[in-house]
Amino acid sequence: MKMKNLPISILFLLSFLLVLPHSSLAEKKIPAADLVKDGQGIDLSQEKYRLLFHDLKRDDTFTQTELDMLFKGVQIKRKVLVLMDTQWEAKPYYEYRPRFITRSVIRKAKKKLKQHKTILDRIEQEFGVNREVIIAIWGIESRFGKHSGGFNVFRTLNTLFDAYPRRSDFFRKQLIAFLLLCKENNYDPLTIKGSYAGAFGQTQFIPSSFREYAVSFDGDDRRDVFGSTPDILASIANYLHRFHWTLNAPLYVDIGKKLKGPALIKANSAGRKGLVDYLTVEKEQSIALPAPPGNRPLTIVGLEIAPKKGGGKRYVAGYPNFQAITEWNHSNRYAMAVSELAEALE
Repeated sequence: MKMKNLPISILFLLSFLLVLPHSSLAEKKIPAADLVKDGQGIDLSQEKYRLLFHDLKRDDTFTQTELDMLFKGVQIKRKVLVLMDTQWEAKPYYEYRPRFITRSVIRKAKKKLKQHKTILDRIEQEFGVNREVIIAIWGIESRFGKHSGGFNVFRTLNTLFDAYPRRSDFFRKQLIAFLLLCKENNYDPLTIKGSYAGAFGQTQFIPSSFREYAVSFDGDDRRDVFGSTPDILASIANYLHRFHWTLNAPLYVDIGKKLKGPALIKANSAGRKGLVDYLTVEKEQSIALPAPPGNRPLTIVGLEIAPKKGGGKRYVAGYPNFQAITEWNHSNRYAMAVSELAEALE
């Protein structure tokens, strides 16, 4: 249809729309928490729940009676959705770091190193993971078991599966893994508390990580990340070991406040998956670096400096051990906090 044949009213509307900013026409992203009410019952008749129950009953893993008892009356926890969109990993590093690294945490971590020396000796020998890093992760994740989370994990995972569409598929898998691990370890799924993201125990494992990496190290067959210190520390070590940790290898090296070459700028822009050869880092930054294990590539990480200290960024080259920490938590800020806390314990 030609424009000249359109009614005047439609032409006026089109001309109005054309001058609107693009963002005014685009669909605005509505926070998941704004679409539900706290305590709102979850509709179990939805197709996605029917499929979930079908998968849980496969191979007689769960009976319909068990599922009815578990899911009866399950409700949305709105605060979970609010917190999912305001995570600390999005904060600049100068705000993120002080949340986890304090004089008190360092003091307690040093005590834990001495207190559990015998266990850590065995763990280093068996898993090849540095004890300072194990203790640092324990301290950051749960303050050495003091803060493991106050959210009901079952309700949390249902909330995220049902009402957090951006990651619904991921939390469906976690909900299944959670129910399976509870059955395998004789846990009551309705009583376990954890974080707003469904992580639990002193390790703050998500359910799939518990099933894959948790180990028993205290002489029994039960993997206890709630109360067994040997199991907790060995499970942290096993996770890092499975991602190719190298004992006593570097974590990171500072490379300056400015990236001087295109390869490093590109790697930094690509995030934790942006890898570059260490010889390239040496060449572009005009510095000498220790060779990484197996000459494996490095990540380039930019860490925000507080405005009162000059602002800008501090850049570091993240070695393979640093990258192993980002497999635990995908945030480079998290990996840096673990690395610096571990350094303070040496």
